[in-house]
Amino acid sequence: QVQLVESGGGSVQAGGALRLSCAASGYFYSGYCMGWFRQAPGKEREGVAAIDRDGTTEYADSVKGRFTISQDSAKNTLYLQMNSLKPEDTAMYYCAAEDFCTVVTGTGFSVYNNWGQGTRVTVSS
Repeated sequence: QVQLVESGGGSVQAGGALRLSCAASGYFYSGYCMGWFRQAPGKEREGVAAIDRDGTTEYADSVKGRFTISQDSAKNTLYLQMNSLKPEDTAMYYCAAEDFCTVVTGTGFSVYNNWGQGTRVTVSS
């Protein structure tokens, strides 16, 4: 079991930037994936970005060129740098992790079974 704790959310104006962090504790038995998901009020949860142990990444079309996912394995921390934020980026952002997983760019997001509590991002126009 992996525990995940997000931080870094907040309120910004459109065009601004935020960096989310996700501290992970626990153990991965094999190749893993870690990802960021978001859920806006009244909408379904959607994948934002994902990365695997080898650094392969996947992004939702809506955030490509604006968001960057990265990881610091030494610190067991996942990041999401969000630039050029738009009001439609407003949502609760969740960190997720899954063992025995790989990311294949262009194929969407895997099923994740380990989730953090979320951090809220609000972008005003």
